[in-house]
Amino acid sequence: MEQTLEICRWVYNETLAMRKNAWEQEQRNISYYESKRQIPIWKKERPVLSTVHSQVLQDVSLRVDLAFKAFFRRLKAGEEPGYPRFKGKGRYDSFTYPQSGFNLDGDRLHLSKIGDVKIILHRPIEGTIKTCTVRRSSTGKWYACFSVEYDPIPAPQKETVIGVDVGLESFATLSNGEKIENPRFFRTDEKALAKAQRKLSKAEKGTPERKKARKNVARIHERIAHRRLDFAHQTSRRMVDQYGTIVFEDLNIKNMQKNHCLAKSIADVAWNLFITITENKAEEAGSQVIRVNPRNTSQRCSGCGMIVKKTLSDRVHICPHCGLMMDRDQNAAINIMRLGLQSLG
Repeated sequence: MEQTLEICRWVYNETLAMRKNAWEQEQRNISYYESKRQIPIWKKERPVLSTVHSQVLQDVSLRVDLAFKAFFRRLKAGEEPGYPRFKGKGRYDSFTYPQSGFNLDGDRLHLSKIGDVKIILHRPIEGTIKTCTVRRSSTGKWYACFSVEYDPIPAPQKETVIGVDVGLESFATLSNGEKIENPRFFRTDEKALAKAQRKLSKAEKGTPERKKARKNVARIHERIAHRRLDFAHQTSRRMVDQYGTIVFEDLNIKNMQKNHCLAKSIADVAWNLFITITENKAEEAGSQVIRVNPRNTSQRCSGCGMIVKKTLSDRVHICPHCGLMMDRDQNAAINIMRLGLQSLG
């Protein structure tokens, strides 16, 4: 599998170089199909390429094509995207069997040109397996990810509605007053991560000590990411099982992270991850997720609709017009819920 990754990395870099040179020297754009036809020619020059399944190599060409499409799409949108980059040693970490070449039999996964690999199946597979992607994590663990085709049975629609105001003090505040505590996974492991990074910076390059220190840093990052993902899955599952309509603010998180005082906390709380996972679970659970414009949801009074200016340090909403006093985040969540209902008519 390590050898397969290295061969795929070589094909990726060669395909990228071919497309880059064709444009710089001839002002010619090479398509995915043209780059795919180059693979048999490379196989004659480098017989080692024949040790990898042909469709796996074709998928590498597709990845380069998708990288260019994403680059031009972001360029047209007015962004400043980075040009597709060459992959250094150890920087290519997955390969895909897009149609065939793999077979799952119990706890054995047969991979063409590699052999049988013993696996731990985390859950039964439902439906027809379409693709298999084998990925190596930064800590050296290997995962097989299957995409399947199946007909889900949606749960009956629920009538309950909830507005959700995500924040930093609490992870989320619901319009019914319930608060979900912020677990602060990165903050919890920040000292351990800083210690591991200091050891890595002191270790001499190319030594076994540096390799071990790098793996320790990667392990802490992996632990934080896994905890954050598990929390997002567990919380979103409870929410879609309980509520029929869930309303979030459509936040521009990239702009919010430009505030250097809050950027680390905003990245740690991972709102977008939570909202995306909730959207993915909602349809099958008989729920729907709505995103609304966040403008003035925190400033508007949920009682009378008047604007009541607040700073970030003001945690209680006190309306001088109608006298309503309540938690600032719950007031915002009620406004978010109403906007969602208005969008539904």
